[in-house]
Amino acid sequence: MEEGYVQKISLTALMRHQLEIAKGASSGRSARTVYGGHEHVLRQTMIALRAGAELNEHENPGEATLQVLHGRVTLIADKARWNGSPGDLMFIPDAPHALEAVEDSVVVLTVAKRP
Repeated sequence: MEEGYVQKISLTALMRHQLEIAKGASSGRSARTVYGGHEHVLRQTMIALRAGAELNEHENPGEATLQVLHGRVTLIADKARWNGSPGDLMFIPDAPHALEAVEDSVVVLTVAKRP
């Protein structure tokens, strides 16, 4: 990357687009990598969920946080439940967990993969 070069993306525009895709998808969800990928340690993914949609229980690939941009979600791990609203940053436990959309929602998942 060139020195002084900054790549910029509008999370607001991407959020609107991903939510439209999620509303029309049979799964009720849509995701797009905003930054990172397989060649990076850090990965940020925008996930849009239609109300009632969920990400079934899964493991963490590394340290992870969830930032709620729009709507309300519930993060579930074991028998614990945490509610998230716009502006909330949720620290995902290092345990199997799931995510439910209480209403149409968009979150940014940030993961630092374990080596």
